[in-house]
Amino acid sequence: MTASPATPIDATRAWVETFVVGREVCPFAGREVARDSIRYVEVDASDPAAALMRLMEECWHLDDDAETETTLLVLSEGLADFDDYLDLLGLAEALLVEQGYEGVYQLASFHPDYQFDGETENAPRNYTNRSPWPMWHLLREAGLERALAHYPDPEAIPERNAAMMEALGRERLAASLAALRGAAS
Repeated sequence: MTASPATPIDATRAWVETFVVGREVCPFAGREVARDSIRYVEVDASDPAAALMRLMEECWHLDDDAETETTLLVLSEGLADFDDYLDLLGLAEALLVEQGYEGVYQLASFHPDYQFDGETENAPRNYTNRSPWPMWHLLREAGLERALAHYPDPEAIPERNAAMMEALGRERLAASLAALRGAAS
């Protein structure tokens, strides 16, 4: 049996490489992994104000570093409850708007218990946004627009992913996610 990743960052990196890229859940992520342009940052979110400040620091980092395409803020403490996570996510999104980053950066959300509105808790589709740890994915809007412009039928990505999750099945997806988080918790 393969050893589980030892830290939240290691687990997240393994999830990106084996699930997001390995299963082409995001058809644009492989290029960024190959370019080593993804920044991984662990954030203790048990202090919401400090977590929001860290989000702003990552915006400033992206402002100053054109080589980093995206940042994954791995929220290792304080947001195990999905509702608490959603509350802080709402504040984070409002902060980006307030600070003038609307249209510059986009915040994608991932959580071990992610549940799409209207889906049951155990729906396989939820696994497209389930990660080993709660996470904010800070993306450059311009980079996303460039990638989408060169991808045939990007509107079909969510439905293709939902069908793939259904085919894999909840049990297999849950076991894979649990294995990634295993030793890191």
